[in-house]
Amino acid sequence: MKTHLNLATRDLAKSVAFYRTLLDAEPAKSFDDYALFITDDPGLELALDRNAHAEGGNSAHFGVVVDSAEAVDAAIARLQAAGLPIDVEREETCCYAKQTKVWAADPDGRRWEVYTVLEDTDERNGGGVQCCSDADDDADACCAVYPGIVA
Repeated sequence: MKTHLNLATRDLAKSVAFYRTLLDAEPAKSFDDYALFITDDPGLELALDRNAHAEGGNSAHFGVVVDSAEAVDAAIARLQAAGLPIDVEREETCCYAKQTKVWAADPDGRRWEVYTVLEDTDERNGGGVQCCSDADDDADACCAVYPGIVA
């Protein structure tokens, strides 16, 4: 089983470059107006459609769950090597779990996290980390643009 996402993008070439780095994969199909990534780890079919009016930054965020902090470190290395702005959280409590993660934004402003859950917790947030929910006073600011990432 795989998840399928179809995302509109203003700049297909920049988006393909971003997702090539984020997913550590080459597109299975690539045309002037469309690209398709098919990956087994994570199980995903990601279609990108060129659309000059795309507004991807309106979504809360997307994520890729990995099995270890070492896999997060590998994502950090790939994203940094590509010159992408990132924000790293290590052993932070968010959404009732201690997590290590890296955040990056695609060319249309969609925020992505690559993360691993280190352990479940009884508290929602810790160390000043804000999760995006109605329960957080600063959710609008957090969800609009994640600190440290320039979309």
